[in-house]
Amino acid sequence: MAVQPEGTPCWADAMFGDVEGAKRFYGDVLGWTFAESSSEFGDYTQAYADGKAAAAVVPPMPGQEGASQWCLYFASPDAATTAARIRESGGEVLMEPMRVGDFGTMCLARDPGGVVFGVWQGGTHEGFEATGEQPGAFCWAEVFTREPDRSDAFFPAVFPGYTARQMDDDGMDFRIFNVGEAPVLGRMRMTEEFPPEVPAYINVYFSVADCDAAVAKATELGGILRFGPMDSPFGRFAALSDPQGANFSVIDVTTTQGEMPELTDV
Repeated sequence: MAVQPEGTPCWADAMFGDVEGAKRFYGDVLGWTFAESSSEFGDYTQAYADGKAAAAVVPPMPGQEGASQWCLYFASPDAATTAARIRESGGEVLMEPMRVGDFGTMCLARDPGGVVFGVWQGGTHEGFEATGEQPGAFCWAEVFTREPDRSDAFFPAVFPGYTARQMDDDGMDFRIFNVGEAPVLGRMRMTEEFPPEVPAYINVYFSVADCDAAVAKATELGGILRFGPMDSPFGRFAALSDPQGANFSVIDVTTTQGEMPELTDV
């Protein structure tokens, strides 16, 4: 059985051509520490926030070199069943379910709008140990897509426990997927502000104690500020790209401003 409810984000990792550079950057910006790399599993290196598993970094496999990006994994009780649903719902399985030692089973896929994501059937590795407002922990994620209707149909078909609520805002097309009462994933329509060469992607948010300080450190180390810092009812946040081009966001969820938006069940 999946440790997390099916469809809940449970892990994140990223491939970097310069893993040591990524470790220095995220260590300084998010306060991560790192385990020894595992040569048995392609030098996969786990990151920790205050001693709790937070994410991982890994060098690209031969032939997979390219732009760095974060990959978000969703919990599944049976990766093979989820992979079948992905195909049935118009998605593409990029990597068939593969057992990773005793840690669990992984699968990589792409939604009909081009969003790449992972599926994780937990074994001894259950996923995030650090979540929420703990500095350095995964906090939230949003699908950025130019084809929201396709993503809106796809994710609830792949993860049958999803329900959806739409933000009542004429200026922004934003939807939140819930598992039970818990919000687990956002979906944002990409506007013309995004250059056409930017593909659809999932943006991961990591918690920080001070958004402005994290942005200052990230840009000092060669990161690029894409948006913010900005106050919101959810926290003060900013969107960044790291020096190797991977997009991510930082958020201080303890610093909030404004009232929560109205949401309508859809």
